[in-house]
Amino acid sequence: VIMDLMEKLTHIFGQGLFNSFYPVPQKAIGVGNAFEGWSPHAQDVVYCVLVPLSPPPGHAFHLELDTAGVLQRNCCVRVELLCTCTREKLGEDMICFLHHSEEELRRKQDPSLLHTLCTGSYLDVEKTVHWFYRFVRVAWLLLPQSRHWHLMLQPSSRSCKFQLSKDQESFMVEVIFGVQQGDSDIFVGSQPTVAGIPSTTWLETYAVVEAKFFRHISRQAPQDSWHCKCLQLLSSILMGVGFSSYALKTVVMHLLNTIPLTQWCRKDFQQRLMDTLKYLRCSLETKQLNHFVIGNERFPMEISLPSEFRVAEAPNLFQHLASNPDAHVKAMQEYVHLLHQ
Repeated sequence: VIMDLMEKLTHIFGQGLFNSFYPVPQKAIGVGNAFEGWSPHAQDVVYCVLVPLSPPPGHAFHLELDTAGVLQRNCCVRVELLCTCTREKLGEDMICFLHHSEEELRRKQDPSLLHTLCTGSYLDVEKTVHWFYRFVRVAWLLLPQSRHWHLMLQPSSRSCKFQLSKDQESFMVEVIFGVQQGDSDIFVGSQPTVAGIPSTTWLETYAVVEAKFFRHISRQAPQDSWHCKCLQLLSSILMGVGFSSYALKTVVMHLLNTIPLTQWCRKDFQQRLMDTLKYLRCSLETKQLNHFVIGNERFPMEISLPSEFRVAEAPNLFQHLASNPDAHVKAMQEYVHLLHQ
């Protein structure tokens, strides 16, 4: 239902934005635990999709990554105007932003992206989200789904959230926007983050890569594989305990990469649960949990990563425990609480 809706929305975007200079939405990609198959609570599922954005004609995106941080680096998306005089000579309905006067551009052409969704020379997350919200309000009335479903937009500044409901069915959808790093499956995204972050800051996201990893595992694993049930059960128990579901997901991904997939069937379920808890305990004791994507030489080759990712030093997700003894003591106590549950 959701991917069909996103496909139709993207199609209407393409028609409605023809001859304008807004970012061009590409095919949505399902990411996060709902699309990976292990949502801990069915009633609270949020279906998250990432919509890649391409630059409009006459524009280019340049990613300026902050190399100071290794894990989920900050990034700015600089927008550059390109010369389109050649296209003009070929009779295309576009005049060059660089080589025509501002007055002529104002009279004959829609404004450039720099004058709509940018702050300075950088693509603005909040302006982009606000623009998408405005368009969805109008586009929804043109969709066949609007005859059967009710759409309610939810307030959000860095993603587009809406609820779809029909009779007793209800879905919560969150749309984040991304700009691709080269031709890899790594994006910089608009996903919500800590308060106070500048609206021109995008965050490196591994959501697409991780979703592709779970699809890769599903293709390779036996039909009765319980790897998602293992993660689903443990993450539901984690509610109210201090561990993040992302840390648990990282542990399970490491195990999926090392334990043969034929050993994740129903009869192996209890052993795999124990393996997961042992791996988590060992990581807590050593205060070391390596990131699964960065620095993993065994990451499936069919999933495209920037060349430096496989040979980089893996960031430690438990670095905060190494530098804060009180946090480490608390984490160990929470692990014992998790075992009791």
